[in-house]
Amino acid sequence: MEIHEKISAIRHLRGWSQEDMAAKLNLSKNGYAKIERGETDIPLSRLKEVAEVLGVKLKNLFDTDEKIFFSSHDHSNQYNYICFLTQQIEIKQELEKALLLLEQKDKEINYLKEIIQLMKPEKT
Repeated sequence: MEIHEKISAIRHLRGWSQEDMAAKLNLSKNGYAKIERGETDIPLSRLKEVAEVLGVKLKNLFDTDEKIFFSSHDHSNQYNYICFLTQQIEIKQELEKALLLLEQKDKEINYLKEIIQLMKPEKT
């Protein structure tokens, strides 16, 4: 899970909107949304602020493990939600791969049809 995906997942767990996070970080909503979409490089100082606002340790945002670790009162529901988010991300990635494979298959079929047409003897 990428850093921006973890930030988004934890924000959702907290029940906050992007507007809430933007306000807590003194950012515009659009500026914060770019962070969650992974469209901007985040300075370390800003990442520290994000981690602090979310109530997580900065190192957990960098952890390459798929899990998100933070303290809260209801661990079981949050763990289930984290698993659900991780599964959604994995499903999305698999779907993107499948769509690319289907696109490639269609290109190959069209290419083979062209070859077949070229190989047919001309009618006289």
